[in-house]
Amino acid sequence: MVCYRHPDRETGVLCQRCERPICPQCQNPSAVGFLCPEDARVPRSAKVRSGYAITYGLIGLNILVYLLQLLDVTLIDQIAYTPLVTLEEPWRLVTNAFAHSQTNYLHIVMNMFSLYVFGKALEPLLGPGRFFTLYFYSIIGGSLGVLFLSSPNTWVVGASGAIFGLMGAYFVIMRSLGNRDPQLLGIIAINLFLGFIVQGVAWQAHVGGLIVGVLVALIYSRTRASNQRNNQVALLSLLAVVLIGAVYVGVQLIRF
Repeated sequence: MVCYRHPDRETGVLCQRCERPICPQCQNPSAVGFLCPEDARVPRSAKVRSGYAITYGLIGLNILVYLLQLLDVTLIDQIAYTPLVTLEEPWRLVTNAFAHSQTNYLHIVMNMFSLYVFGKALEPLLGPGRFFTLYFYSIIGGSLGVLFLSSPNTWVVGASGAIFGLMGAYFVIMRSLGNRDPQLLGIIAINLFLGFIVQGVAWQAHVGGLIVGVLVALIYSRTRASNQRNNQVALLSLLAVVLIGAVYVGVQLIRF
């Protein structure tokens, strides 16, 4: 991408309101990120915000599934993931990320709060298509973490794997844009550590989602120029093939 005001300057930063690419000279820091010169002069209330459609849509879908779980307590058994059903019901690799504990409401509250925070930071920066791709790949990464690092009969639900994917991606993208704040790494490390010590938390999904989120973000950060769009698509497609291959390998390991 190139700055809309300076076509000779490449950038990976978008205005948080209008989503136009802006170079460092045109970036105006705000509470929600960087704004272009025009939006920096316009009150927030005067702008129609449309940069969070995927984030809000994902939150809404998670809440809807949770409400359906409360109405039908057997639903969770149909969409949760366990490595043993990977081959017969592969869709559970994804559906488990939209189910949450029915006995601990904090499970969905904390996950949705994290999705809200990182979604609002990343979606305007990446655009809806790339943000959704990141989230989807991170879901698969979380399930792969369970497939390879958990016992075959482990059951998991929750968006945590995808959330950790967003965390890892945010760290990589901020670093690529020159933000070296060690607090970002500290937040990820603390959350990972809590996953290891808090009972009932699938740390395996956290690790898997984090790794895949980092990989997707590395692809984005290395191919952000407008003339590298084909390279980005090719690398994302290659990563998809790798993830599918990893699922196949994981299933074979369980069998033997």
